[in-house]
Amino acid sequence: MIFLRGILIGFAIAAPVGPIGVLCIRRTLSGGKLMGFLSGMGAASADMLYGALAAYGLTVVTNLLVENKAWLQLFGGCFLLYLGVKTFLEKPADHAAQANQVGLVGAYLSTFFLTLANPMTIISFAAIFAGTMFVGNTSSPLALVAGVFAGSSAWWLTLSFGVGLMRGRLAVNHMAWINRISGAIIAAFGIIAIFRK
Repeated sequence: MIFLRGILIGFAIAAPVGPIGVLCIRRTLSGGKLMGFLSGMGAASADMLYGALAAYGLTVVTNLLVENKAWLQLFGGCFLLYLGVKTFLEKPADHAAQANQVGLVGAYLSTFFLTLANPMTIISFAAIFAGTMFVGNTSSPLALVAGVFAGSSAWWLTLSFGVGLMRGRLAVNHMAWINRISGAIIAAFGIIAIFRK
């Protein structure tokens, strides 16, 4: 039961399409399903880490993250802005790029750190866990955290494979517009993160 609740929490936190979702969609279209999925798994791993912090009631670490919210937002916002501009200006490839090991690891790590740099994630987890009386009050925090990871992973698997099915149907000019739109959205999220109080 606790594991199933964790799945629902993980899925609910991952599903809203924010900058990470847009980034995973873009990477799936340019680099394939595996690239998109590993990008999502970076976010799922960060969700699991934040879920563990909330589930085990590590208030010292949680408070430290919340206290440094402004710096984390600034770092994450600047990186999103850079990523958005880079994506906007990027020319689509004529053929699918082969995702090498460095590219796959980089895809995973970049979304992992971007998700960690968003203090709203830990606040969301803390609020959900507190609202359901999970913080420091569950007999099986490990099952809860495993559920969060499974739920978040299920979302990223669904998203990357769903988008991957459309990949072969898109022409180069479609990809150019996807780059521009994705880049603009990611950059906008970056600007919002930098100036959000």
